[in-house]
Amino acid sequence: MPHEREAPATVTDVVIVGAGPVGLFQVFELGLLGLRAHVIDSLREPGGQCIELYPDKPIYDIPAVPVCTGRELIERLLQQIRPFEAQLHLQQEVTQVERRPDGRFLVATNRGARFLAGAIVIAGGVGSFQPRRISVPNVARHEGQHIHYRVVDAARFAGRDLIVLGGGDSALDWSIAFAATARSVVLVHRREVFRAAPASVARALALRDEHQLDIVTGIVDAVVEEGEEFRGLAIRGADGVVRRIAADHALAFWGLHPKLGPIAEWGLTRHGKSLAVDAARFQTSTPGIYAVGDINDYPGKKKLILSGFHEAALAAFAIREHLQPGTKVPLQYTTTSPQLLRRLGVAGVEPAREQGARTDMSAVAAG
Repeated sequence: MPHEREAPATVTDVVIVGAGPVGLFQVFELGLLGLRAHVIDSLREPGGQCIELYPDKPIYDIPAVPVCTGRELIERLLQQIRPFEAQLHLQQEVTQVERRPDGRFLVATNRGARFLAGAIVIAGGVGSFQPRRISVPNVARHEGQHIHYRVVDAARFAGRDLIVLGGGDSALDWSIAFAATARSVVLVHRREVFRAAPASVARALALRDEHQLDIVTGIVDAVVEEGEEFRGLAIRGADGVVRRIAADHALAFWGLHPKLGPIAEWGLTRHGKSLAVDAARFQTSTPGIYAVGDINDYPGKKKLILSGFHEAALAAFAIREHLQPGTKVPLQYTTTSPQLLRRLGVAGVEPAREQGARTDMSAVAAG
């Protein structure tokens, strides 16, 4: 039970853990059903991997959107959920989940925020994400200035000597892009086989053959410094020889390190690092806790943004039924339903007081 001197918990229908594209779309699907949500994320801005790893990378498989960047996708989702006024609680991690006798959940974060919710949706990929960092001495003092784990402003690296670390899509995509703007680019991967899309690998190899890009096989052995000034990286090759590569900046694209944190202690059934759910409601082994997006697992699971959107829609209906047992949840369409259009704030639709659309939790005092 919360301490009597603690501030009252914010009462809401649903707490969503994770502000990536699927977590944001979950706000939309819940909002259409008249359910309010608060969103918690450990990162400094919404967007998840779309913002942290590939904000400028084109995405081609969003329905009816031929192409958009990761950042554009998140901006459009934020615009889409604006009518529902969901509050985002960023740079926070969930540290406590306590099931109350009435079936609701008390959720607390490491920054003192507290919520009382009827349901929880875990949409955090595979937990709270932190970039995989270079783990050699003296790295920390260069991070943000000469060592980077994401690209905020690509123009910053124009005309510079760059080292790009990694063998996945982000590393190759940025190496290819920088080959046209930087003074030099050296792509370093621990092995000769890349994990990126075949077309990207072929393009990178072609640029190497055209002497516009160097590719080195090896691992980071040390930071090269002059005094305390960054001068590049020392790379240990498969032959054991350490070679120094001069550079103005090093960019590591080793992905985001999944940190399940307290989620691992919630007693939820797991398949490895994923949460087991049923493919009809996307509920975990604990009633009232749902999982959508990359963090869940079920027969036929595909880790696609598109699949996560589908899961969010079905989870929303299941949550509505969970919060209002015995109440029929009608299937309505935004093209024809005045109720949905009112919720979306569409001009020309008269606002009306909704009957039975929301749960009555807002009238319950948090204890």
